[in-house]
Amino acid sequence: MSIVKPFSGWRPGKELAESLSCLPYDVMNSEEAALMASGKEQSLLRITHAEIELSAGTDPHSPEVYEKAVDNFLKFREKGWLNQDPAPFYYIYAQTMGERTQYGLVGCAACTDYEEGIIRKHELTRPDKEEDRMVLTRYLNANIEPVFFTYKAVPELDAIVNQVVSTMKPEYAFTADDGFGHQFWIISDPESISEIERLFATKVPYTYVADGHHRTAAAARIGEERKRNNPEHTGNEAYNYFMAVHFPDNQLQIMDYNRLIRDLNGMTHDEFLERLQLSFEVVNQGEEIYRPDALHTFSMYLAGNWYQLKARPGTYRDDDPIGVLDVTVLSKQVLEPLLGITDLRTSKRIDFVGGIRGLGELSKRVDSGEMKVAFALYPVSLSQLITIADSGNIMPPKTTWFEPKLRSGLVIHSLD
Repeated sequence: MSIVKPFSGWRPGKELAESLSCLPYDVMNSEEAALMASGKEQSLLRITHAEIELSAGTDPHSPEVYEKAVDNFLKFREKGWLNQDPAPFYYIYAQTMGERTQYGLVGCAACTDYEEGIIRKHELTRPDKEEDRMVLTRYLNANIEPVFFTYKAVPELDAIVNQVVSTMKPEYAFTADDGFGHQFWIISDPESISEIERLFATKVPYTYVADGHHRTAAAARIGEERKRNNPEHTGNEAYNYFMAVHFPDNQLQIMDYNRLIRDLNGMTHDEFLERLQLSFEVVNQGEEIYRPDALHTFSMYLAGNWYQLKARPGTYRDDDPIGVLDVTVLSKQVLEPLLGITDLRTSKRIDFVGGIRGLGELSKRVDSGEMKVAFALYPVSLSQLITIADSGNIMPPKTTWFEPKLRSGLVIHSLD
């Protein structure tokens, strides 16, 4: 069963929440971070992307960047831009995109749950990316950004969340520049806190990393590192836990994660279309955007036209949680045998576009001549993600895209 603890978060005041909070560090580069933080002295980007305050061209992974992040973190606290809550609380974080709102419980997950497989993952991680987050955590002595978890919905937890959001005014409520709404409540009632902890421990057998695999792995490694280096370790120290937002699975929606290819591996358009017909029923849909509306149906943009590709029987395996995925079908039937792209992580001939950008982004980049062909996929479901994580399998790269992204800076977990 899952351990999810309350914690004494460091938070901005109501008047600073919107300007201090920011998108996660890994959805932007240094130049984009500098632009987003321009004119915002209190932006958390001055901690998560501290290189923006140093000379142009500074290596984001250099010691001076991490030292600058520490200086700014201390400055934020000294100036009162971040203050610590007086006791361990849970928090509710709501995100609104269009007509849909999802409500997550913010609490501290246990490093031991990650080590023991109670926290389940569906992606591989890269040691270099883990190490970068570990270095920043060591310097700051804090989980500066939350990770995005899901769990199979529990009606009793839903009832507590509904009670709070329907009877209490949110601590923060704003719409960010990207149009997504954010609300934040504090759960300080001792009985509610005790009940939330009990429900996770008795009703939630597993939690699942939805987004933030590298931050999760880094946090767990930090906990193990501190444990080894502390001869008086008890298991109750703050470093044994890390901050996560836990959303029930029935509120989340995975968006499509699409592919762009730079060349046709020496084939003409007609040759490529002919080869595709061995594995797909190919139907020209004309110039109007076509979006796939079912599993094993793909959208392709090539030479000014959209095509519907329906996978033929035998191109996927319903009895295999990985083989049934459309990203696997596309790789095994198109990318590998026809286009010669065998490693999605390293190939320079492929690029990926999250569904939030829209299918128009695909045709735009093909029409510009930058890319030759684009493929849009039907989104993976939460049930597929959970099935894969439960079976111990790993999804292919670039399979899931979650939106909205969690705002960083609404609450921070100190490892002290």
